[in-house]
Amino acid sequence: MTQSLAEIIQGKWQQLAGLAHIVWDDLTLDELVKSKGDAKKLTLLVQQRYEMTHNEAERQVISFFERNRTT
Repeated sequence: MTQSLAEIIQGKWQQLAGLAHIVWDDLTLDELVKSKGDAKKLTLLVQQRYEMTHNEAERQVISFFERNRTT
């Protein structure tokens, strides 16, 4: 059985939160850890903090997840 990208990211989120903080440095590490790698929560945080459209925030989050799926 293969894991979905979301499951892979959530399973490694403790390690990935630090990388996410480098990408989105206006978000606190605590906010990132509390999001637990949930794409919807992370998209909302990015959208609000960086004042961008939902679609742009979602694109950034998905791109980050895809780049880091094997990290």
